[in-house]
Amino acid sequence: MSHDISRRAALAGAAALAATPLLPAWAQAKPLRFAAVFSDKDIRAQMMQMFAKDIEADYKVELFLNSTLFKQGTELVALQRDNLEIGNIAPQDFSKQVPAWSILTSAYLFRDANHLNAFFASEQGAMMKKMVEDQVKVKILGPTFFGTRQVGLKPKKKIATPSDLAGIKLRMPPGDAWQLLGRSLGANPTPMAYAETYTGLQTGAIDGQDNPLPNVQNMKFNEVMSQIVLTSHLVAFDLLTINLKTWQAMSPAQQAKVQAAADKAIAWSAGEHTKREAELAEGFRKQGLEVYVPNIPAFREYAQKVYLASDEAKNWPAGLVDKINAMK
Repeated sequence: MSHDISRRAALAGAAALAATPLLPAWAQAKPLRFAAVFSDKDIRAQMMQMFAKDIEADYKVELFLNSTLFKQGTELVALQRDNLEIGNIAPQDFSKQVPAWSILTSAYLFRDANHLNAFFASEQGAMMKKMVEDQVKVKILGPTFFGTRQVGLKPKKKIATPSDLAGIKLRMPPGDAWQLLGRSLGANPTPMAYAETYTGLQTGAIDGQDNPLPNVQNMKFNEVMSQIVLTSHLVAFDLLTINLKTWQAMSPAQQAKVQAAADKAIAWSAGEHTKREAELAEGFRKQGLEVYVPNIPAFREYAQKVYLASDEAKNWPAGLVDKINAMK
């Protein structure tokens, strides 16, 4: 009798299990939290939504934007401490731990997004990514281009060469690599968080900032500036980066799917940023801002001298600048 009851109970349990809809893989796994400094208005927010959708059968990606989960510059340490699964990490943050990476933060190194992508797809790019994986213990999925950095100023002083920026308090993100970039333009770099920049311009705590034009629009910096100097001093990019333990816990098929989703989203974002930049320069002119190109050769020559004379340049891999310059 008891055998029959046990058998009936087992059959009922099996039937109930069969009737239960299968849960997606992500419902049984820890969510992948993504943290970044940019806002939900940013093209890169759409990039991450695209990425999340493409891997939703395996993982649930939770987006924390506008520095709501971690402050700017602390995301890399969060990844290393297993407190974060995915982040959009500035190369300047990598250079704090891997000094050789400071070469990738230098002014006038990459010509455009295509040149940047060609580098990271090359043998030299793979070497730099492996350097990070070995020393920092995180996995780089790819470079997220977000425009070319231009100088935006509140004062109406005309800027032709780096000497014209002498004494100008130019907001830069905190960190030595960023301060060096500001000095390489001839300015007085002033560390300030991204989210505080609008107020800093408004109150006069800073005279200017340097960001790609899509960022200027997203953060409405144009409301508190009089001019944009098209110095084009840095092809701006971060690195879409994943916690190494999270990556290693994935099967080869899952890794391939995540990498493919990242490649697709990154390529889309780069294309959108390139389009937006061309439209915005003209749009800002129509709004009344002065938008012009200074003496670029003078800026390039000055920046290169500052970098080559710096302590950072001592850590650069021999011959890498020439190899990057030679890439098509």
